[in-house]
Amino acid sequence: MTMRSEVASLSLFALALSACETKREPTRADSAPTVTVAQSAPQGDSPRGVDLRPHYRGIGRPATAAEVRAWNIDVNGSGTGLPGGRGTYARGAQLYARQCASCHGAKGEGIAPNPRLVGTEPSDFSFGKDQKLVKTIGNYWPYATTLYDYINRSMPFNTPGSLSPDNLYSVIAFLLVENRVIDTSMVIDAHSLPRVRMPARDKFVLDDRKGGTTFR
Repeated sequence: MTMRSEVASLSLFALALSACETKREPTRADSAPTVTVAQSAPQGDSPRGVDLRPHYRGIGRPATAAEVRAWNIDVNGSGTGLPGGRGTYARGAQLYARQCASCHGAKGEGIAPNPRLVGTEPSDFSFGKDQKLVKTIGNYWPYATTLYDYINRSMPFNTPGSLSPDNLYSVIAFLLVENRVIDTSMVIDAHSLPRVRMPARDKFVLDDRKGGTTFR
C-alpha cells in the first residue's frame, strides 16, 4: 500500500468514527439540565428576573419593622435617636445607689476593675502628657448624649438594656451633676440632653480628612 493510500484510509476511518459519535444516543448525563450561576443567583442578579429567594436553601426571611426597631437604638452626638421620657437628679441618685454604686462607687469613684465615672481633673486635658491620668465623664467625654447611648446598650452590667428611658435620663442627670456639668434643678430629656455642653467639648480636633493616599 502506498503512502497516499494509507492517508486516504485514515481519513475515511476518522469520518466514520465521527459519524458514529453523531448518531450515538444521548445518555442521562447528556440530557441533564445545566444549572448556571445566573439561574442560582439571588433576585436582581438573575437576567431572567426570577425571584429565587424562597428557594435559597430555605434559610432566612426579611426582618420585620419591629425587629429592625429593636436593634436600631443608636444615639449620636446631635441627639438623634433619643426617645421620649424625662429624668431628674433626685430620682437618678436613688437609681444609681441601687443599680450602679456596687461597681462604680457611691460617688462614681470606681471600684476596681470597674472604671471611675466622676472627676473634673485634669482641666487642661493633658492626657497625652501623663498616661496615668484617668479619663472620666466630666474631664474627657465630648458629648452628653453618649451617656444615653452607652448606658442603654451596656448597663447595668448584669442586666443591660433593662432601664426605662425615664430611669436612664435620671441616672444621666445624677452623673452630670456629680461631674459639675449641670445643677440639680435641670430636667434631662431628649431636648435638654443634646444641649448640655461638656467640659471637653472643644478639646477634640474635628476629623476633616477626605481620603486619598494620605488618609490613615
